[in-house]
Amino acid sequence: MTDRFLPFSLSRRRLLTATAVLAFATLVGTANFTPVQAEDSDANGGDITFLIDSLGDTWIPNNSAISSFQGHIWGHVTDKLLYVDAEGKVSPWIAERWEQNDAATEFTLHLKSGVTFSDGTALDAAAVVANLDIWYAGRKSEGINPIGLFPKTYDHAEAVDATTVKVFFNKPTLGFIPTLGYHGSILISPKTLAQPASEQADLSKTSGSGPYVVDSWKEGDFVKLVKRQDYNWGPAAVGHTGPAFLDTITYKLVSEPSLRVASVQSGQADVAYNASPQELKSLKDEGFTIATPRYLGFVNGWAVNTKLPPYDDVKVRQALQAGIDRQEIIDTVYTPDWKLATSFIQSNVPGATDHSDLLAYNPEKAETLLDEAGWVKGADGIRTKDGKPLSLTLHSNPYLATSKSVDELIAQQLGKIGWKVDIRAYDVVTFGEKVKYGGPAIPAYEVTRSFIDAGTVAGILTNANNGENWFALDDRDPKLNDLRDKIAGAGSTETRSPLLDELQTYILDQGYFIPRTQIVQRIYVQSPAVKGEVYNGVAYASYYTAKKSD
Repeated sequence: MTDRFLPFSLSRRRLLTATAVLAFATLVGTANFTPVQAEDSDANGGDITFLIDSLGDTWIPNNSAISSFQGHIWGHVTDKLLYVDAEGKVSPWIAERWEQNDAATEFTLHLKSGVTFSDGTALDAAAVVANLDIWYAGRKSEGINPIGLFPKTYDHAEAVDATTVKVFFNKPTLGFIPTLGYHGSILISPKTLAQPASEQADLSKTSGSGPYVVDSWKEGDFVKLVKRQDYNWGPAAVGHTGPAFLDTITYKLVSEPSLRVASVQSGQADVAYNASPQELKSLKDEGFTIATPRYLGFVNGWAVNTKLPPYDDVKVRQALQAGIDRQEIIDTVYTPDWKLATSFIQSNVPGATDHSDLLAYNPEKAETLLDEAGWVKGADGIRTKDGKPLSLTLHSNPYLATSKSVDELIAQQLGKIGWKVDIRAYDVVTFGEKVKYGGPAIPAYEVTRSFIDAGTVAGILTNANNGENWFALDDRDPKLNDLRDKIAGAGSTETRSPLLDELQTYILDQGYFIPRTQIVQRIYVQSPAVKGEVYNGVAYASYYTAKKSD
């Protein structure tokens, strides 16, 4: 392991803190940006600066999977129909209440009245229909994508009156209601939706109904938000519905993690995103607020390309599953804040079940499986078959600061069994172009993906109904297809739950998905002067309820 995973020495920490003021001032100065400071100590008011390592690659609101960086901004300038908390509980927001028929094919949403987008347009039933339609279909020819996890069974929606929407599906769709709280299901003004993609990519031209609006922004530099004084429709679940308390939130791109942390330590910023896990204990001891929320979604792990040899062999995939020491990953790279994977779904997702037995570290089993599959270990420790080495190329995920460290440790573990592991690292943009969601030459791609309802999972694992076909199986696995269809067609959670349990068992046993750890993708180091933030079901910090004191 390299020393970057060890806690900072005291002298190094002091040096970083002492130089943070100058370095941070230099960074913001070159961007022609000045962080605002709180004018008084009153709890109602103030300004915060949030340092982040990326601002993503497009601001088009409808994207197949919203950048995990941009989700912070969207969470403050837009609202959702429903609110989903960190435990997956669904509660009203813009939709005050809802009903569904017994078959879960028709849903009726009753909306709050008086809600408006920042451009003055009413957030009424017609606006909701316009959003539902584009979430489902997008306008792909223009580069405006559907939401990846929006139900593929959607048929249409109708505005019954100004505050009532009826939504129709071709088949039972239990996941529809929870998915309305997904971080991609953001409500955008119909005027914005009608704009071409080139204009939608300009963040200043996007109108949401959220508690903040975009004051100014610069590509690859910063986004400054200012609160809406007339906002009065926040989700009751967070304990506040009126205007935000903080006057402004500024998201500033600072690529170096140590500088982000040191700037918070020196008082030049209020929140640092994606600090090193090994720093967290000492920072907490210094009095900083540390948050490592888990989101609802998939655990961190690999989706395996079953068309690419040797991973078309179930024994090789099962050996890969058994050859990873997941406890060593947590002990070495992370802290006790991280949890062992017990499935390929996070354990806080309703419907997730414990399959720890299928994820137990068993190098002897892995060796036996590879022997049976014909992979012979050579004098150099690398296994070969038909003159080819047992190889695995890993592409470290730039969305997860610790990804390369985990890859390096797993490479050591698999190397003892006979794998030759290569590691490649790309920036966010290149990773998105070459690796994200796999490809014909990618044996295993790393997943850090949120979702709200476990029932949506089955629909993306194959290519049915425009699914994402994670394992390159197409329709070649009859059992997976059967489970997929039964889960999609379930009319109640009681019917669906045992099917989800069977799906999890099967995916793990077949080695289609190789979990590493439960995912903590979003790490926050925050000034103790900022209090009252709330973390939602996909682990975003909302500062809508936050206050700042001197």
